Amino acid sequence: MPPTPQEYEQSLLPGSPQQGDDEFQETAYDSSEKIVVVGVDESEHDSDNLDRAPPFSWRKLWLFTGPGFLMSIAFLDPGNLEGDLQAGAIAGYSLLWLLMWATAMGLLIQLLSTRLGVATGRHLAEHCREEYPPWARNVLWVMAELALIGSDIQEVIGSAIAIRILSNGLLPLWAGVTITALDCFVFLLLENYGVRKLEAVFAVLIAIMALAFAWMFGETKPNGKELLLGILIPKLSSRTIQQAVGVVGCIIMPHNVFLHSALVQSRRVDHRNKGRVQEALNYYSIESTMALIVSFVINIFVTTVFAKGFYGTELANNIGLLNAGQYLQEKYGGGLFPILYIWGIGLLAAGQSSTLTGTYAGQFIMGGFLNLRLKKWMRALITRSFAIIPTMIVALIFDTSEQSLDEMNEWLNVLQSVQIPFALIPLLCLVSKEQIMGSFRIGPVLKIISWLVTALVIVINGYLLLEFFSHEVNGAIVGTVVCLTTAAYVAFIVYLISRAITYSPWRSVTQLKSVTNSRELSN
Repeated sequence: MPPTPQEYEQSLLPGSPQQGDDEFQETAYDSSEKIVVVGVDESEHDSDNLDRAPPFSWRKLWLFTGPGFLMSIAFLDPGNLEGDLQAGAIAGYSLLWLLMWATAMGLLIQLLSTRLGVATGRHLAEHCREEYPPWARNVLWVMAELALIGSDIQEVIGSAIAIRILSNGLLPLWAGVTITALDCFVFLLLENYGVRKLEAVFAVLIAIMALAFAWMFGETKPNGKELLLGILIPKLSSRTIQQAVGVVGCIIMPHNVFLHSALVQSRRVDHRNKGRVQEALNYYSIESTMALIVSFVINIFVTTVFAKGFYGTELANNIGLLNAGQYLQEKYGGGLFPILYIWGIGLLAAGQSSTLTGTYAGQFIMGGFLNLRLKKWMRALITRSFAIIPTMIVALIFDTSEQSLDEMNEWLNVLQSVQIPFALIPLLCLVSKEQIMGSFRIGPVLKIISWLVTALVIVINGYLLLEFFSHEVNGAIVGTVVCLTTAAYVAFIVYLISRAITYSPWRSVTQLKSVTNSRELSN
């Protein structure tokens, strides 16, 4: 006899075997690692109310603070910093409004990721493993890994450039890559001290970035009036369209969507208590918003520094991560501390923090899609190898060529742009379904807004892909391959969207029976 809808909904609640309590299910965090916040600043009467969240507590907000700031590091990685400096140098202050709205769109996507993780007790990769047939989830897994690798290469190269700057050029890129490769072991060491200690380290790295780029802002003294006008008044011209696309493309990172839905599970939440789930969503929404406000301010610092220094100059079109510090030094070399080293310190903090979160994201993606129960050091080593090996090859080939490094960055940006639909579409499909989210599914208005934002991001990145391939693709054979690949790509996106339309709540009846039998046997 098939389960009733009530039984089916109960089976989807976190805490059922299907939701990961089974000993053979991989989880983002072990129960012993999760932070307990229940009982803080609340009375017995508050804890007995199952439908309403307890009153606001600053202590609880502090205990929930952490995952959002780790997520925000993807908005501050070396790829974003390069997009910021190029936007400032080429477009001046005119794209600050777009940076603000792109950050707002990124916040919306990340809040949906948070909602999925908190309401279901499972992260996006785990849901994809169960919601899609094997061939589709394998494609999604490969795409997520490719997006992570592309992002990680840029982050490791950014760290290596910073190490070269701070060593006065003594250490080449490949040496910097080797040093950065060892950070996975630092990451594992930090994990042994608990989630809060790890989050504190990331907070220090964000603070270093903020201080370094704020110092640069103070040294260069950008125009405050133009800064405010750039934020408040939208401007866009044909000359700056490529930088505009880059600003939006750098903000939405596919691996970050997977990462955030897993990070929020580091706090223990009773998913059978609606009030507790709503409470967690409230606090996570506040701290994610605060984190992205901080990241927005830091991005403004970088953009305006280069707008003040290089907008309208002959150097504007030639600035990248590799030479930005030297150009700054030539123009603003005086002062208490050379601006070249201030830039290097900020870039190193951005690179190191983002490579560490990349290692984290890689663990969740691999464990979630493949349900692998590997030891943490093994997963970290595998994840790190995926990025370090190709990055070392890149560093050896492009060590002395700024132009080649810029071309490689363009290819990596394209690689990540291609992957965006494969994170956003499954996320929107999942958070829209009552069978998965229960009463926490998104409503019609938020659903429309979310799909419009997703469509806009996909169209913008589609423009980037079109522009890129129109210049890079030559010859009939290559053109044919690109056309066939594009057709397969579009077909898979259509398939993902169709899954949202044709979704059946009875997809897991067989699985439900098997896990129910598993629970009976274990009891």
